[in-house]
Amino acid sequence: MAATDSIAEFFEFDEYDTDLGTETTAGITTFLAMAYIIVVNPSILAPAIVGGTPEGGDVPTTEIAGSTYTYFQVVEMLTVVTILASVVAILVMALYANRPFGLAPGLGLNAFFAFTVVLTLGVPWQVALAAVFVEGIVFIALTAVGAREYIIQLFPEPVKFAVGAGIGVFLLFLGLQEMQVVVDDPATLVSLGNVLQSPVAALSLVGLAVTLMLYARDIRGSIVIGILGTAVAGYVLTLLGVVQRGVLDAGTISQVESDGVGSLLFGVQYDFTPLFFGFIDGLGLITEDPLVFVLVVFTFFFVDFFDTAGTLIGVSQIAGFLDENGDLPNIDRPLMADAVGTTLGAMMGTSTVTTFIESATGVEEGGRTGFTALVVGALFALSLLVVPLVSAIPTYATYIALVVVGIIMLQGVADIDWSDPAWAISGGLTITVMPLTASIANGLAAGIMSYPVVKAAIGDREDVSAGQWVLGVLFVLYFAVFFAVDAGLLAF
Repeated sequence: MAATDSIAEFFEFDEYDTDLGTETTAGITTFLAMAYIIVVNPSILAPAIVGGTPEGGDVPTTEIAGSTYTYFQVVEMLTVVTILASVVAILVMALYANRPFGLAPGLGLNAFFAFTVVLTLGVPWQVALAAVFVEGIVFIALTAVGAREYIIQLFPEPVKFAVGAGIGVFLLFLGLQEMQVVVDDPATLVSLGNVLQSPVAALSLVGLAVTLMLYARDIRGSIVIGILGTAVAGYVLTLLGVVQRGVLDAGTISQVESDGVGSLLFGVQYDFTPLFFGFIDGLGLITEDPLVFVLVVFTFFFVDFFDTAGTLIGVSQIAGFLDENGDLPNIDRPLMADAVGTTLGAMMGTSTVTTFIESATGVEEGGRTGFTALVVGALFALSLLVVPLVSAIPTYATYIALVVVGIIMLQGVADIDWSDPAWAISGGLTITVMPLTASIANGLAAGIMSYPVVKAAIGDREDVSAGQWVLGVLFVLYFAVFFAVDAGLLAF
């Protein structure tokens, strides 16, 4: 009892009107919603480090610090690193910031690292890690002096209040895609998937319906029940022979049959020091082309800064943490969590660590303090013992959480004054550009660039601060450089 009281006092349960059970459930929910990153992050980064993926029975290898490693060994190293980087960042979030947000190497940021910077632009992965490290150091310094908080406070009010709804639509889009309810279409880009032809879509929709009904009835843990129930149903249907193996079971049943139950519990290579030595090599390569290095650092910095800011504001809006100006009090503390995670994560061998939008699932379950994050971190740490078992939860089941929370986050549109042209245009662009470009940062950019222009057009220039004009110009310069590189007009 004394221990429970100490936990409640440290995390200020009374102030946030929460309790141990609610926070624990919220932490489990957030972990289940974001655990996919343990499997996905290594699969995205490994090709950049090894230089390819296994094809036709050929397993590519790479030399790191004088030793040769296979693709699968690198994947195992990255899996361990993904977990450790997440745990470090989450501990800072839980114990220092006391916020219920989960962190991990960012999805999208890792793809930018691997496919754009390394594989397309030809920057050595060691140098890219060094760039992420420098970005993290810069983040720590800026956060410590309050510069990041100051910049975020410059965001126009309509943009701050639109971020939550924008992320909601983004989550909906991501979730429905993974559930195969929304599919690619060559004519219209996306279209409605055929539920009768897709077992994933059919089961996902049933799981989503059950989850929404449980949520509507205010059942605690409704999202967790939906995720686990859908996953179990997928395995049962597979074992009964209703669907082929590998469709609804994430390939786990075949793996157990071929490698034994022990394959779900043991066999992961925990030694990730080769990636650390690669990072050290990257620091030594900086001087070979410092201009390229500066451009890479700038790109990582810009994308990560606004992606993290957007996520923090959007999820905080759902949690009720924002003040009347749309600002998150003491935002420097959660910002420090991603800065520390990014710095140490780069040293271990992974791309930028950021706050996950899936944190909204735990917030919706009632998580309001750092204890929610602590539970997420503890589950990440425990997953080190059963990495393959974590991957046994099919991604379509976890993405049910994104759809549910996406719907809930749409309530943010009610906070926007749609009768005001500046609010309607900047807020509307923020909401729509996020899902259409699959980037929180791009949505923020659209709102931030449009706000001062519209304000000036309607004669309200005095409402726009000099800092907001500077932010708009910086975004214009960033996109000019980005598009020039993409078109081959500017080469690294």
